[in-house]
Amino acid sequence: MLGLSGVFLLGIGAQWLAWRLRLPAILLLLAAGFAVGPLTGQRLVDPDALLGDGLHPFVSLAVAVILFEGGLSLRFDELRGVGRAVAGLLVLGPVVSLVLTTVFAHTVLSFAWESSALLGAILIVTGPTVVGPLLRHVRPTASVSRVLRWEGIVTDPIGAVLAVLVFQAFIREDAERGLAVAGLVRATLAGVGAGGAVAFLTVVLLRRKAIPDFLEGPAVLALAVASFVIANHVQEESGLLAITLMGIGIGNQRRVVVEHIVQFEENVRLILVSVLFILLAARLPAEEFSRLDLASGGFVVLLLLVVRPASVLLATTRSGLGIAERAFLAWMAPRGIVAASVASVFALELDPERFPEASAHLMPVVFLVICATVLVYGLTAAPVASRLGVAKGTPQGVLFLGAHRWAREIARALTEGGIEVLLVDRNHSDVQAARIEGLRAHFGNALVDDFEFRVPLDGIGNLVCLTYNDEVNALACLQFATVFGRDRVYQLPPEPESSDGEELPPHLRGHLLFGEEVTYWALDARFRSGALVKRTRLGEEFSFEDFVAEHAAPDRPVLPLFRIDGEGRLTVWSPDTPPKPEAGDTLIAVVG
Repeated sequence: MLGLSGVFLLGIGAQWLAWRLRLPAILLLLAAGFAVGPLTGQRLVDPDALLGDGLHPFVSLAVAVILFEGGLSLRFDELRGVGRAVAGLLVLGPVVSLVLTTVFAHTVLSFAWESSALLGAILIVTGPTVVGPLLRHVRPTASVSRVLRWEGIVTDPIGAVLAVLVFQAFIREDAERGLAVAGLVRATLAGVGAGGAVAFLTVVLLRRKAIPDFLEGPAVLALAVASFVIANHVQEESGLLAITLMGIGIGNQRRVVVEHIVQFEENVRLILVSVLFILLAARLPAEEFSRLDLASGGFVVLLLLVVRPASVLLATTRSGLGIAERAFLAWMAPRGIVAASVASVFALELDPERFPEASAHLMPVVFLVICATVLVYGLTAAPVASRLGVAKGTPQGVLFLGAHRWAREIARALTEGGIEVLLVDRNHSDVQAARIEGLRAHFGNALVDDFEFRVPLDGIGNLVCLTYNDEVNALACLQFATVFGRDRVYQLPPEPESSDGEELPPHLRGHLLFGEEVTYWALDARFRSGALVKRTRLGEEFSFEDFVAEHAAPDRPVLPLFRIDGEGRLTVWSPDTPPKPEAGDTLIAVVG
């Protein structure tokens, strides 16, 4: 019990520390796993002792759940403009990777051709367990992010199935070439059949309200596990294909709302990723590291500098992606949990007499590839993306809900301060006025399901709701909390007389804007009486207190709206977390 609780605490602690240090979480999770496992020699955490024979089933199910959550998050709408690139990386990319990795494993590591092909199939995968956290850390452009997410989630089952087929066709003692063909057919039918059938059943049950609200998340998760087990019973490792397709199917249907289920699965995925990396890193025997040599290092270098770039170059030809985007894709192929779990299964089944090199080096090489790719990409992805111009760091821009007169004045002040803005409204006149004033504006409803796919949000990282309708503001905050994060969605306080003492609870609305009494009609009345939005740079000789003293009036106090620090980072003024302006900051406030 102490060991299991320690793994959970260590995993969540590593995630928190990574957030505080602004480092990729995967790096700290691996470091924590090695620290309590092979590196100390004390085996503070022994996964085999903790879970026994249940370790491999737990890892398999956990990987399946992670892929299911990844499938739920994929949207076909995301493929607009990047469909050819995704198709190339899912069809041609694995072939190129398999061929080149097989050749290098044979020539550099001295593996037999059969075991080289097995290693090549295992290393096809990239995986959402590492790609997802790195994307959140790097924040690349929308097109690059979508391509990597689709590739990372869908190639995992492809690589796992290919590894099984290679083993059946070339490595097993009763191996036959016909087994691979038959296995491929069974894997496809089992994956598509089980995934599609259980997805259809799930939607029917949800639509008919056969599952109570409080059980929907756990019930869908149980059904997903069922599809995984059913497919695996028909063909080994086809369960990953089934559960991934089930997630994609449920995530893209329009008959029932699944956003709350997606949030539940995201929380489960975060816990599983934290636990899995620590367990698998802690399980690696210390003596495995002694088997690594210069050839192993050379093999990893070839994967980084030859295999991945060649795969991306060939797979994304005529895809519509720019040179910089293709270059970044070529420098992003970290391996993760699926590679480790699949390798651990086949390492035990390789005959040492037939495949002496592979049986001794398969697991060490795979873990070296995982550690090296996570370390290299984790430390270099952000600066490479910045240098190539495919990432803007943490987006500081503001999406305004409402394009009326004083919303435009506030947006214009932010634009003049170097902050990107986008105004959304269903009033033609207000949207047209915003465009005439040189502001980005979109006519439409921000509450539609696929708004973030229809409207480019590059550079936008905050939501500011300025409409008079408190319910609309709250709904927008709930929707965009999954896009920007709950700490970056804001709305005006409700009118005191409109709430009737039944104000929405905090979890059903965004953070309050500007001040608890700064309602829509209070702001509107103030602007109608001549108030202005003023942008001022603070300094040592003119502090925030000096600004307030100069512009405050008895019945018209200064109303701070935003702070932009010296590095261009935006802070929205909220009574929940009021900022402290300093010298060098730019203050945007309502005066008069």
